[in-house]
Amino acid sequence: MTGRRRTRSTFLPHVTRRARAVGAMVACAALAAGCGVVPGITGGAGDDTITVMTWAPSDTNATDKPGMPALALAYARHVNAEGGIDGRKLRVLICNDHNDSVGAAKCARRAVKENAVAVVGSYSQYAGSFFPVLEGAGIPYIGGYGVTNDEFTSPLSYPVNGGQPALLAGLGKELAAGCGPVALVRPDTIAGDELPTLINSGLKAGGHENAADLHAAEDATEYSAQSQQALRRVTTDPAEKGCVVPALGGRTSTFMDSFRRARQDYPDVRTGTVLGSVDQTVIDASGGASGPYEGAYITGWYPVETDKRWDEMKRVIREQAFADTRIDPADAGVQTTWIAYTVFRAVAEGIGEDEELTASSVRRVLDDGVEVSTGGLTPTLRWRFQDRLASVGFPRLVNANVTLQVVRDGRLVAARKGFIDVTRTLEGAEVA
Repeated sequence: MTGRRRTRSTFLPHVTRRARAVGAMVACAALAAGCGVVPGITGGAGDDTITVMTWAPSDTNATDKPGMPALALAYARHVNAEGGIDGRKLRVLICNDHNDSVGAAKCARRAVKENAVAVVGSYSQYAGSFFPVLEGAGIPYIGGYGVTNDEFTSPLSYPVNGGQPALLAGLGKELAAGCGPVALVRPDTIAGDELPTLINSGLKAGGHENAADLHAAEDATEYSAQSQQALRRVTTDPAEKGCVVPALGGRTSTFMDSFRRARQDYPDVRTGTVLGSVDQTVIDASGGASGPYEGAYITGWYPVETDKRWDEMKRVIREQAFADTRIDPADAGVQTTWIAYTVFRAVAEGIGEDEELTASSVRRVLDDGVEVSTGGLTPTLRWRFQDRLASVGFPRLVNANVTLQVVRDGRLVAARKGFIDVTRTLEGAEVA
């Protein structure tokens, strides 16, 4: 999709924050009984409160991302402890989409009901359920996880990374040089249906044939059949070392448990995957240097967790969420939420005192070409509706940089310095 979707305007009559606050005080003074909480204003904070929402699934049988809303709450405590955003308190609503379309739509409707000015740093596979609701209310979606193509097409989406398209294209390009046959094991879902084209774009850029496309249930408790099927596909020629790529989100570790047992009966193969499916905690839990990920290539969006550019995020986690075990600084969802809130804060601070902070004003600043620095965690971010990748169906994909990491001695380390731009690789993708 490359056309702009119709959205309902949310511009309100021009009333400054100061004027509305004065009006509220005058109204209070006129009431003989006095005033408590001004109706419709959270905690009596008036225009000094900024409401946003962060959603993600938790307590499900599929991919869970509880660290994302947990980090959002910690970020709000951090900002508010320092006086808020230009003196305005940040209020974060959290919502569990339960990994289903009904839950995603409910979260979006709640954001509308609560007058959220943005949805920030969130994860959901059901863009078809939540985007129509957000678009109808004009609420921007800042820093989604990038798990669906809709996040790179909606005019109200402002992604901070290249999502699954960039990760898989980058991984395919890397594997093309050193792999024989490649097998992709991916969820049998709508979001999963998009993955083969993306990894194949990278393989094609490296002169490699397409990967075998193997489907698997996202919520399975074991993957013996899929492991054996993948191994059979990539070990047809003993002279070529095949590669197996599981991209099952939170179930990737479950797949690797089955795969480790099955591979004993087959020639040696390599593995590769994407960050979000695997992180350091998964590598540790699976045996570290003696586990199935040793030597695996993993593409990510950001620098490795040990990079000093994450020090500020880690400080905030220590100070505001030290005992919250849901927050793992190595988790790509947590990192994405941090960057998304960095963007939102910069945008909110760019809205002048003579303009009400609403969903419309947040969108205006973003659409006017604001440039946001994330301290080197990403390139400087700037959103235009028709960017370079519009021709292949990703008009909102503005950051196609990935990092290449490898598991060495049980540790996830940078395989090469800096970012790899996969824009040209994605330009060759045949996205439906």
